[in-house]
Amino acid sequence: MDERTGFLLLLALGMTGLFFWLIKGFLLAVLLAAVLAALAHPLYQRLLRALGERKLPAAGVTVLASLFLVVIPLLLFVGILVGEALEISAQAEAWLADSGALEEQLAADPDLQQLLPYQEQIETKAGQLAENAGSWVAGGLAAGARGTVAFFLELFVMLYAMLFFLMDGGAILAAVLRFTPLSAADKTRLLGIFASVGRATLKGTLVIGIVQGSLAALSFWAAGIEGVVFWGAIMTVLSIIPGVGTALVWVPAVFYLALSGKVAAALGVGLWCAIVVGTVDNLLRPVLIGKDTEMPDVLIMLTTLGGLALFGAAGLLIGPIIGALYLTAWQLWGSAMDEAQAA
Repeated sequence: MDERTGFLLLLALGMTGLFFWLIKGFLLAVLLAAVLAALAHPLYQRLLRALGERKLPAAGVTVLASLFLVVIPLLLFVGILVGEALEISAQAEAWLADSGALEEQLAADPDLQQLLPYQEQIETKAGQLAENAGSWVAGGLAAGARGTVAFFLELFVMLYAMLFFLMDGGAILAAVLRFTPLSAADKTRLLGIFASVGRATLKGTLVIGIVQGSLAALSFWAAGIEGVVFWGAIMTVLSIIPGVGTALVWVPAVFYLALSGKVAAALGVGLWCAIVVGTVDNLLRPVLIGKDTEMPDVLIMLTTLGGLALFGAAGLLIGPIIGALYLTAWQLWGSAMDEAQAA
């Protein structure tokens, strides 16, 4: 590498760092735009053919369709979810603060009567817990209010970036891959494996998780359990955990209903969740995944939970995508090693 090439490389790297520092507040919005553009690309292709290969109208209609069919319903769902979460938090706080209810429960249960001498300490700790929970919720609401303008700005950036990713995504990807030493066959294989793993992971986690969470929440609603949207969302996320998943919520709910005297409701929720919700995965996965390559369950769980911790709700999409890239890179490297050894 001569001095000119080395200088240009350092200049490019330095300006790249400065560029990412400049737009770091919008990186998540741009990343989401890329993911949504990839998911909506089949619709864009159909509209492109229907509109005579005019990119801008086809991309515009696709973005509007995504806004009204995905983004707005999702925002409404989040609003309901937050409302139910606050209601559940308030109910828990009221229960913890009700010393009379606590005393009655301690006195009614022979096994808990031995805790009566410690009632005052229990009430003090419960009061502190309720106060801290209330402060945390209030702080979260205040932060949400302060972030309203930033949220709508990021939403605008996401939709605008999605428009251009739909029209020029192929050219952008080709420009990025141009700077890699990969052959044309490697690039084709890289994109093919990534697309296959990405599709399988998103279908296997998001779609099946949403179906399982919704079906389980339906049984909660029929049983009269409050906060069905909240519990359904929790079960949707927990469905990524192999083996147990939604059972982490519905099994305690069955015990709660049984202890509350609602034996028929407990039996109904238990049977519905064990038979219907439990078999949804086995029924839908072959249909949705097809011949696509799926990530191992443990990797799906780790990338989804890691994405949630790092990116918030957007991590449900971004985490598995990063996992798919990780798996794709290692599969491609392994194939390259096999070819080198065979040569």
